[in-house]
Amino acid sequence: MRKPTPTTPTIVLVHGAFTGASSWAAITSLLQFAGLTVHAPANPLRDLEQDAACLRSVVSRINGPVVLVGHGYGGAVITQAATDADHVVALCYVAAFGLDHGECVLDITRRFAPMPVSGATVAASLPTRFPTVSDGELYIRKDRFPQVYAVDLPPHIQDVLSVTQRPIAQSALTGRSGAPAWAFKPSWYAIATADQVLNPTAQRFMAQRMAATEYVLDGSHAVVLSQPGAVVAMIREAASQCPGRGDAEGRSQTV
Repeated sequence: MRKPTPTTPTIVLVHGAFTGASSWAAITSLLQFAGLTVHAPANPLRDLEQDAACLRSVVSRINGPVVLVGHGYGGAVITQAATDADHVVALCYVAAFGLDHGECVLDITRRFAPMPVSGATVAASLPTRFPTVSDGELYIRKDRFPQVYAVDLPPHIQDVLSVTQRPIAQSALTGRSGAPAWAFKPSWYAIATADQVLNPTAQRFMAQRMAATEYVLDGSHAVVLSQPGAVVAMIREAASQCPGRGDAEGRSQTV
């Protein structure tokens, strides 16, 4: 007997640069309490094409509809990974990169006014056993991390995040996106108005370009940690309107 296909979407959470899957802990707990199945895989942060392939592999093993949620650079990953995944029924972006065909992360950051993160990162070289990451990887300086990444979190959490951050390969920022999944899948976007990593103006530009349903949150780039309830509200809305019932026109909500 064939296993029945679930009708409630599985939520897949994809973290971005300078953090890991544990950043989704509060959101995962709230979603699970609401009865939703959640996956929060590790994002390698090495190369856009490879990172998207890793996520695509995770998604391919899920039976039934899927909602992909990306934070920061994770948005670029879900944009590419969902293109040929028919059972991905919605995309949610949280202060995230929703790249267009042929764009890279640096194209977006250079198009808008520079943010404090640009002067707070340091590059570290890698041993020669990592030949695919020839240009090293980026960290946020520990002394700048609280103000740049997570100004709206308590100091003790800022300190933990600053020393446990996951670096991103510089080459991941120059990887060109393929055809964007948001062009033909319903999308939601949480704009973090106090973000010091990804310009909020850039976030609004990407949200409007993809005709996403907008959630406007007064938070830093770490809004997944500082306002998990608001982010979960957006994800649950996306899940409740799937499959295939997302509005074509964007809406805006202020939280």
